Order: sequence, then structure tokens, then C-alpha cells
Amino acid sequence: MKLYFHPISTTCRPIMLFAADNGIQIDYQVVDLFTGEHVQPPYTAKNPSGLVPMLEDGDFRLTECSAILKYLAESIDSPTYPRDLKKRARVNERMDWLNTQFYRDYGYGLIYPQLFPHMKRPTDEQHNGVVTWGKEKAKGWLKVLDEQLLGANDYLCGHELTIADYMGAAYLTAGNLVGCNLTPYPNIARWVNRMQSRPNWEKVNKPFNELVQSVKGKEFVAI
Repeated sequence: MKLYFHPISTTCRPIMLFAADNGIQIDYQVVDLFTGEHVQPPYTAKNPSGLVPMLEDGDFRLTECSAILKYLAESIDSPTYPRDLKKRARVNERMDWLNTQFYRDYGYGLIYPQLFPHMKRPTDEQHNGVVTWGKEKAKGWLKVLDEQLLGANDYLCGHELTIADYMGAAYLTAGNLVGCNLTPYPNIARWVNRMQSRPNWEKVNKPFNELVQSVKGKEFVAI
């Protein structure tokens, strides 16, 4: 199998960590996001969406972080994607929540518009409105995650590690880029610390952490 990826990508890091933790052999092909390789041929011939990650398994191609995590977990019959119908549905629910609720505001509303020029709105008024809206909405989702979804649980779906945790931990730590502080959300902070203690976390996240350090000290709107 081959994964087209970039090491700082929030949607690639969960796949890399899951593969490392489970000894899954993958060939990694960097797609340079900073030069726009992802939106140019020949990559767009393989993935018309022009995004990473993309997994190739023979002549089968799969995009989207959530789908790839499920595919890899299925391929090794991993307990992180349980076969029990209700437990699996809970994992699916958490992953959908992260994508369609939380990260829409936290990532695309608060974080990315402050980092990437192509996501800056045309006027300062529009831009500031988007970031302010993203921050306030994200704070609401963090409260839900902290008090309702996590609560006293060790992980997102209870007391057992699932692929939802791999995805969620990467999404939450993306906030490090703009200096978000999760201390006011003790259950989230505890869970993120648990994920960061995994044996392959530092190795997989080294390029991302270097990017965080490179923008440290800049003025950002943050939670």
C-alpha cells in the first residue's frame, strides 16, 4: 500500500500514527502542499479533489482520513474498529461529529484562515468575522466534547482506544498552531495527554511540532 500524504497534515497524521502503532507496512509518498503539488497533475489525475491523504492499495484508491482509517483497521481486524454493531456505530458517530461539527469551526473557521493565505477572506471585516465566529462556535463544541462525549471516559467511545481517538487527537492538537489552550477543558486535556503518550506520537508528529515552533510568538486569535 502507498499513502500520498504530507507530514504536517492534520488528516494524514492520524493515519501515520495508526499505521506505526500497528506495524502496518505502507510506502509514503510526500505530496508537497507548500508548492501546490496537490492541485496539479499528475496528482489530480489520481485524486480530482486535490487533497491529501490518498491511499493506494493495488488498483484501489481511497481518499478521506476517516475512510482510510476504517479500511486499515478492517484490514488487520483491529479492535479499534469493533465488529459489534452498536460499538462500531458509536465510533462512526464520533468520527462524523469530528468532521461535520467540530472541525468545521475549529479548523476551517478558527485555525486555517489565520495560517493559509488562500483561506483569508477578501476584506478584514469578513476575515475577522469568520475567525471570531469560528472561535465562539469551537468553544461550544469543546464544551460538548469535554462534558458530554468524553466526561470520565478514557477515550472518545468509552474506555477502549478506537480509531476515533487517532483522528480526534490530531484534530485537537491542530490548535497548537495558533496557541489554543485546552486547560479549561480538563477531560479533553487528559485524553489528549493520553494519546500523546503513545509510543509513536513524537516520531509521527515531529514535523508538525516543528511547524508549531516556527510560528510560535506570532499574534493569533486562539481559545
